[in-house]
Amino acid sequence: MASIKDVAAAAGVSVATVSRVLNSHPSVSPDARTRVMAAVDALGYRPNAVARSLRTDQTRTLGLVISDVLNPYFTELARSVEEEARALGYSVIIGNADERPDLQDHHVRTLLDRRIDGLLVSPTDGGSPLMLDAARGGTPMVFVDRWIQGVDVPVVRSDGRAAIRDLVAHLHRLGHRRLAIIAGPAATTTGSERVAAFREALASYEIDLPDAYIGQGDFQAGSGRRVTDGFLDLPEPPEVVFAADNLMALGALDAIRARGLRVPGDIALAAFDDIPWFVHTDPPITAIAQPTTELGRAAVRALVERIEGRAAESLTLPAHLLVRHSCGEPRTAEQPEPPTSMERRAR
Repeated sequence: MASIKDVAAAAGVSVATVSRVLNSHPSVSPDARTRVMAAVDALGYRPNAVARSLRTDQTRTLGLVISDVLNPYFTELARSVEEEARALGYSVIIGNADERPDLQDHHVRTLLDRRIDGLLVSPTDGGSPLMLDAARGGTPMVFVDRWIQGVDVPVVRSDGRAAIRDLVAHLHRLGHRRLAIIAGPAATTTGSERVAAFREALASYEIDLPDAYIGQGDFQAGSGRRVTDGFLDLPEPPEVVFAADNLMALGALDAIRARGLRVPGDIALAAFDDIPWFVHTDPPITAIAQPTTELGRAAVRALVERIEGRAAESLTLPAHLLVRHSCGEPRTAEQPEPPTSMERRAR
């Protein structure tokens, strides 16, 4: 493998000149720059990123710790983060917490040990001591999707409260009065916020949310099946199950079909976090969509602002309701859907 000394010899310049060319220093003459880059190409030289990071105190690397890589929402979020980071000259190392605080801490510790320039995190809980220390210890950090209350870190997220109000209004117009929710973990901000928004929206129609209609899930499909089985065993089952994320919605659908019941004929189903699969189920599932791609890109831009010493503001983008046919909507009243984030990216 060629060294920087080999490049210097081939170009007829000093090692210091090669270093200045590779670091885009303005003091190098055009002729020397041309000869150095020609030698780099001819020898296939690759700069030592570790050595460069020691000199510049930067690795041009970002860390991303997401809650669950198997969740299509976080998969798309990670993709948009990687795309935006690459466009800005950064690489991304991804850690999957699998909704486990201990794995989250493992990834955060590992990424900090690797001297990443900044960290994007979607916290799995209310804040471990390690996470709090990292946030307060000067590491450039941005929370994405979820956040930790009381920590002075920019947050890039969507606000689903208006979309949940739209969903409840939609269900009320369809005649539904017994509405249940499969909630996410109360320790996460998204888990607690969606239940509160659902309860508030129901109250505006003077509809109660009894404890029996609140099932505690964990943003995993298995909990969606378990909670829905519990709803269906009630003396008076709900007319609608609203799953607070997409995987729990798929688990709910499994539980309903396992009993030979039909959606929406026997029970209606709606979900938070739209995914491409929902348009292909029978019936297509009414869901709340987040602007996932935009969130990922905005989170990277905010983190780079912090890395470069500039102030970064929190950003909240609205989620929106996509009406389909899983809640008893008339088939003849179908409206064209807005383009998905994947379709927007292709345009």
